[in-house]
Amino acid sequence: MEEKVILVNPNDEQIGLMPKMEAHEKAVLHRAFSVFVMNDNGEIMLQQRATQKYHSPLLWTNTCCSHQRDGETNIEAGKRRLMQEMGFVTELKEVFSFIYKAPFDNGLTEHELDHVMVGHYNDDPKINPEEVADWKWMFPEDIRRDIGKNPEAYTAWFKIIFERFYNYLVKSIG
Repeated sequence: MEEKVILVNPNDEQIGLMPKMEAHEKAVLHRAFSVFVMNDNGEIMLQQRATQKYHSPLLWTNTCCSHQRDGETNIEAGKRRLMQEMGFVTELKEVFSFIYKAPFDNGLTEHELDHVMVGHYNDDPKINPEEVADWKWMFPEDIRRDIGKNPEAYTAWFKIIFERFYNYLVKSIG
């Protein structure tokens, strides 16, 4: 059965459901989430997307991201996907949300109202090789610098979301 995404208006009010591929083909606004897991050193856990992903294979991105299911809270969705992709669960806190649009070379477009969440974890993940090729810890400043030098190594949405997440970190520290 094909996974459906939750269609929303700009106020994040649900207006329907649509098969995931159709939503990405038509660039329809839908609900999504992005999880950033950090450790005690202030590093962010990044994942490299698996080779067989239908878009953005082998690109680096945040700890995990996906789409909420109908009737699922943002936090429940984040924990579900964290377990599916990275093999662990931790407490998550939603820190902000925003709308973005990112077209891909394959004709698909992410047009999402993205709920960004942060969690804390210090151990190694137990990655699902069907979802994740590799992982690493990186300091936010190093990620920012590397995106500037090697933007093609990162997913389109991560480059957009990371800048906002970086600003959130700077504000929350200061």
